[in-house]
Amino acid sequence: MVVCTGNICRSPMAEIVLRERFAAAGLADQVVVDSTGVSAEEHGNPVDRRARTVLQRHGYPTGDGHRARQVAADDRRDLVLAMTNAHARALRGLDPVLFRSFDPDAVGSLDVADPWYGGAQDFEDCLAQIEAAADGIVDHVRNDLGNARLRQNS
Repeated sequence: MVVCTGNICRSPMAEIVLRERFAAAGLADQVVVDSTGVSAEEHGNPVDRRARTVLQRHGYPTGDGHRARQVAADDRRDLVLAMTNAHARALRGLDPVLFRSFDPDAVGSLDVADPWYGGAQDFEDCLAQIEAAADGIVDHVRNDLGNARLRQNS
């Protein structure tokens, strides 16, 4: 589960990118990816039109099915990915990991930049940060799945 503030920009963008990367890795039938927000302010809203535009420009599917929702205390997942340190603090009972901690080239702040108040370039930059960490997340999950199989067989 990927978590940002309102669940209309960063986390649904990451959800879409991760679904595509897991499918490309042959793991789509083994991994469920979803997203939520720490706030209810956007509850029920679709993906922000600017986020959809940048995703489409980069060849990602952007179906109309997403509706923002707030994370709940019982939203237990094997991996909770927080987009910022502030989100991680809000999610501490769910043992979150920072999304960008999987980007091997990330330096400085590991927060995924919030494009909401910016323009088209801010959404491009946000997508670039998401894509840079996505393969590391896929590798991490692939390793976890392999380790789980080993535990089952021993």
